[in-house]
Amino acid sequence: MLRTLLSTLMLLPLALSMQPALAQEAPDVLVKRVAEDVLTTIRSDKDLQAGNQAKVKQLIETKLAPHFDFGRMTALAVGRNWASATPEQQKQLTDQFRTLLVRTYSGALTGYRDNTMDYKPLRMNPGDSEVIVRTEVRRPGQAPVQIDYNMAKTPDGWKAYDVSVAGVSLVTNYRGEFNDIVKNSGIDGLIKTLDSKNKGPAPPPAK
Repeated sequence: MLRTLLSTLMLLPLALSMQPALAQEAPDVLVKRVAEDVLTTIRSDKDLQAGNQAKVKQLIETKLAPHFDFGRMTALAVGRNWASATPEQQKQLTDQFRTLLVRTYSGALTGYRDNTMDYKPLRMNPGDSEVIVRTEVRRPGQAPVQIDYNMAKTPDGWKAYDVSVAGVSLVTNYRGEFNDIVKNSGIDGLIKTLDSKNKGPAPPPAK
């Protein structure tokens, strides 16, 4: 289930790359603009389609990773144990979780060039600083998949801090696993577990 969830997340990149002049775009407009740009890039680049890892990583690092709120995502995934971690442990957890997600996305990103997106109307009141951007991914020969983006307005623009695929939250999906590890091995044990995963074989490309 975890691998399926993580792979499916790449159906719509969390690519919230922003130019200063566009920093105040509505979150749904931002998601649509950048998502279509990323999909177009994949469709037009044979190296990306072939899984060139250097190019895939560059695409993720430049258009995806800078616009996740990894600190908040990690805190939510770690849950109640986050408060008991020292600032240094929190930094290590965030760095390791970021690496884990980027590695997973690197193996999943290029397999979705044939998908199309349907963007749902945004429910947002004036002054809202957190919204959910709802989308639906249409895959050839398969049932559509609903992907919801929890986004928060920051000084640097809108950023995603959680994603739900078919009703399953990314951070909630990790929370149970992380809580079990902390219960048995402590915060340092979780850090070591993530480090070990990140040093292991890269996840296989999505099919």
